[in-house]
Amino acid sequence: MPIPGNPILVDSSFYITLLRAKSDPLSWLESCAGVYDYDFATCGIIWMEVLRGRSDPFVRDRFNRFFQNSVFLNQSPATWERAAQLAWELDRKGEVLPTTDLAIAACALEYDVPVLTFDRHFSKIPGVIALATLPTGL
Repeated sequence: MPIPGNPILVDSSFYITLLRAKSDPLSWLESCAGVYDYDFATCGIIWMEVLRGRSDPFVRDRFNRFFQNSVFLNQSPATWERAAQLAWELDRKGEVLPTTDLAIAACALEYDVPVLTFDRHFSKIPGVIALATLPTGL
């Protein structure tokens, strides 16, 4: 399902990894907005995963505002069916991946967008284009 622009789905691992490294992922993404030809995208499961881990209400609200202004990729019943099919196929190959990663991958596949992630699980999912990069200095 094509959408306008050039979205990239920013996985929760991207935000969480940078936060653990005491770096600000939102500032990094905002500084890259003019450099890279991507529109940053999210989906419901990423939004939930990132917000649930923010203990500071100010930080939580800042992330919430960022997600509200991101491209939102809705996860339809077809997305969930695709996630279930991926889980079934990968499980039978001995690759048991987290449900959240499979749901995010199915969303990326449905919208035909790459995933910005540090999570190696995405490289095991056929058809997913997983990109990873670290801000300078980490």
